[in-house]
Amino acid sequence: MAQLYFKYGAMGSSKSANALMARFNYEERGQNALMVKPQIDTRDGDHMVYSRIGLKYPCVYFHELQAMSEEDLQKYACIIVDEAQFLNRDEVYYLAHLVDDCDIPVICYGLRADFRGELFPGSYHLLVLADKLEEVKTICWCGKKAAFNARFDETGHVVKEGAQVVLGANDKYIGLCRRHWMSGDLGPDFSVSKT
Repeated sequence: MAQLYFKYGAMGSSKSANALMARFNYEERGQNALMVKPQIDTRDGDHMVYSRIGLKYPCVYFHELQAMSEEDLQKYACIIVDEAQFLNRDEVYYLAHLVDDCDIPVICYGLRADFRGELFPGSYHLLVLADKLEEVKTICWCGKKAAFNARFDETGHVVKEGAQVVLGANDKYIGLCRRHWMSGDLGPDFSVSKT
């Protein structure tokens, strides 16, 4: 029986790499997996999922997934969604429909919360609807588990106000433990030039 998975983690926890490896595992076993992401994520070029370690693979945008017939979707053993935090309520419910009514497993990867510590809409609805939740872990500069996303400006100062969605990677965000996220401490060795 198909299930809806939400695998969440802080910035730098290799969520995209995990998504790409999951796709490869299906392919290696002779099964097709469809890579999907919201079109808002344009950092990696057109129709591409890319990880910081250099893995990449073509994808369809979420609205293109929704335009596909259920007959075409049945050709896939799994649907893998990267950057799932950018989905809206209706899109998450559509994924639940694919799982429940079409019996297609769906694995979503994304951030749980933004730089202010607030849930993204997609993450909120995935936390509510997912059959399985799994944290993809990474560490803070101090060695503790990093579960929070800090956004920093061009001078290396942590910001806690602003638009929820500002696309970026190591140039704007870093995963921190709760203590260092709350204090805005990016660590003694942090410098903007390293990002």
